[in-house]
Amino acid sequence: MLNLEQYELGNGLRVVLNEDHTSPLVAINLWYHVGSKNERPGRTGFAHLFEHMLFSGSEHVGNNEHFRYVQSVGGVLNGSTSFDRTNYYETLPSNYLALGLWLESDRMGFFLPALTQEKFDIQREVVKEERRQHYDNVPYGTSFERLLNLAYDPDFPYQWPTIGSMEDLGAASLDDVRNFFTTWYRPDNCTLTVVGDFATDDAKRLIEEYFSEIAPGGTFPEFTAERKPLGGERREVFTSPVQLPRIYRLYHLPKMGAPDWIYGDLLSTVLAADKASRLDRVLVHEKQIAQDVAAYILPTEASGMLMMQATAREGVSIETIEAAIDEEIARLVNDGVTEDEMIRARNRAEIEHAHHLENYDERADIIGMFTTFFDDPQVVNTWLEPYENATAADITRVAREYLVAENRATSLFLPEGQPS
Repeated sequence: MLNLEQYELGNGLRVVLNEDHTSPLVAINLWYHVGSKNERPGRTGFAHLFEHMLFSGSEHVGNNEHFRYVQSVGGVLNGSTSFDRTNYYETLPSNYLALGLWLESDRMGFFLPALTQEKFDIQREVVKEERRQHYDNVPYGTSFERLLNLAYDPDFPYQWPTIGSMEDLGAASLDDVRNFFTTWYRPDNCTLTVVGDFATDDAKRLIEEYFSEIAPGGTFPEFTAERKPLGGERREVFTSPVQLPRIYRLYHLPKMGAPDWIYGDLLSTVLAADKASRLDRVLVHEKQIAQDVAAYILPTEASGMLMMQATAREGVSIETIEAAIDEEIARLVNDGVTEDEMIRARNRAEIEHAHHLENYDERADIIGMFTTFFDDPQVVNTWLEPYENATAADITRVAREYLVAENRATSLFLPEGQPS
């Protein structure tokens, strides 16, 4: 049981402290409750672009100096963006807590005075190059983007990936950047989590000193997106310069934390989490028709996704792979999940959660997630309870209800020249 202290500054900044003197380190993690789902068609990629922009300096910190300050004292730092949040984090020797807090407060409160067209143009080109390297110019690189485009209607904000499109990045202006920052990057839209070797009173004093005078924003844009039923399976066949056929699937689930999302998480372990899981055992090892297979669930706030993929062995058709997947799902639905599979899935969930809590940086991140998504950092202490209480019947029912054709999008990647 983690000992947490939560409070809120007058400007709306939520703070969670977890004092732990196991190691002489301190982890600082800020979750801004903004991600690609807060963008709009024609202006995608902004949240991820800001992940880069906020390392380009603020009023009292030069371009890339945030990295230099932290790394010069032996610390590590980075940022990341998802559909629902953008976060920034650093882990430092504990006697540099003040440095980390000052750096984060300066870019929260004093980013705009340092914003220039030159910095914006540089970071925009960096993001465009990242898109080329990780999406456009690698085998299967656009698979996730294509699957999202199939699975969601244009008015639902999970339809595009966080990287955004080249066209939208090119069309962005400096005024767009200023407006996005003032709308979302503010203390009343942020959770600050500090974990590690510090004295709580000292941390509170520093947080008050560095963050309390940063002004909150006005109202937030209304978010009312609701996913509509697919009305049948959505499919596509896409030929590209890949060597082996691969199938990608997205099954819709309720949002993260809902009971059926928890059961879906356990189901993904039963299906394809390791060599003992059903799809891996049958497709890869027994029938030897697949190179690899995977199933996993994404921690998404507005609507859940269970992802599945499999790569055919050379000479094996994608139809053979898809039929084998459907056969194993049908067998699970008809015969049910075994108690051995339930034990293994629960154990895996417990191990993964324990690993998140072992290191200060991952612990701070997961606490920030629970505070942001569920408005309660104590969820970190109760997160495993629904996993422990889940039954084989729960998992089987979720497979029966959700792993059906009318609830999925399927994208088939085929080598060029192969008949579709």
